[in-house]
Amino acid sequence: MKRTVLASVAAMFLAAVCCIALPVSSASDNKKPSAAKVTFNKDVAPIFYKNCSECHRAGEIAPFSLMSYKESRPWARSIKEKVATKVMPPWHADPAHGEFANDRRLSQKEIDTIVAWVDGGAVEGEAKDLPPAPKFVDGWNIGTPDVIFKMPEAYTVPASGVVEYKYFNVKTNFTEDKWIQAAELRPDKRAIVHHIIVFVQYKGQQQLLVGYAPGEQAAVMERGLAKRIPAGATLIFQVHYTPNGTEVKDQSYLGLVFAKEKPKNELMVVPVMNGRFVIPAGDPNYKVESTYTFKEDARIRSLMPHMHLRGKDFLYKVTFPDGTSKIILSVPKYDFAWQTYYKLKEPVAAPKGTRIDCLAHFDNSTGNKFNPDATKEVKWGDQTWEEMMIGWMTFTLDKNEMKSSVEPAASVSRNQ
Repeated sequence: MKRTVLASVAAMFLAAVCCIALPVSSASDNKKPSAAKVTFNKDVAPIFYKNCSECHRAGEIAPFSLMSYKESRPWARSIKEKVATKVMPPWHADPAHGEFANDRRLSQKEIDTIVAWVDGGAVEGEAKDLPPAPKFVDGWNIGTPDVIFKMPEAYTVPASGVVEYKYFNVKTNFTEDKWIQAAELRPDKRAIVHHIIVFVQYKGQQQLLVGYAPGEQAAVMERGLAKRIPAGATLIFQVHYTPNGTEVKDQSYLGLVFAKEKPKNELMVVPVMNGRFVIPAGDPNYKVESTYTFKEDARIRSLMPHMHLRGKDFLYKVTFPDGTSKIILSVPKYDFAWQTYYKLKEPVAAPKGTRIDCLAHFDNSTGNKFNPDATKEVKWGDQTWEEMMIGWMTFTLDKNEMKSSVEPAASVSRNQ
């Protein structure tokens, strides 16, 4: 696959998260806490630690830290607004279709607790009530990597202009196949790195390994599943730089955690994409479709829709060989700022012949406040003022299922 094709297929493999999945609300969640009794140390800190601190801590993507009362208190009213309106944590899947292991929505009880804390004066509370803060490995969300790969040399990003996608080849020098339990890309100069995608290149074939974009969470594979890097493979870093007025040098890097044993199956990734579209100027609801048919029995594990600034909505529908069909993901209000990978709570069995149909709509009208220019028609392109339509899909093949007692590496846990 040529690099120009990689640029087309890749676009920002992204998924943004600051929080992890929470239990479904129960009947007891309807009892709102009393504002007078809610304190940061006893009630709010546990919510922040479990759901927000991965991103809201020093050195990470969020604009402020929620690791302590002193850091959280100045943002209390803003936190209340974002939580009450469900803007944060970010989650855009329609709950009517599918259940997801990484559902980031807060329960109503947790929302009420945060609101009550702010309404009650954002009180700190007793020191004895504060739980231990989560521990993170400095600079990493996957724990200490087993190996780190850097771009071979620093690239000088100019102060201005448009920088075409850059590609950097990094030899792994692996003498045996490696199974990856977790992977994390870290931009060296975050302010000018729009996104990074790393492909594994081996014998003329490329497979997507991991991506980064603002808000993107590290890739941690579920127990028993892993991605494979063959012995002798090369890593291709695709980097999209966005100059910001100052010339800087960037040398971004990748950390990998190996599975301790061979997993029971290998994760595969395919882009269900359509690059042949022309969105008319001013069109508020332009439809683009793409499709993929499984040639072997498989199980669908996760999904990630990708468009740019004119993206409006995205839907995945699966049609089985017997003619029955169902929607497995619907994102009615697509948000380019939060590129989420939706991990299915239970994999969807896809027998040979199963078809995946993706349906997307684009808003190229003046009613779209993010639209760069409603007077121009829009085609496929790498830059954000152009467009893409990709339905990323991760799956496993049934034929690859194997017996394994694999345990994920201890360092995979985000909270060390």
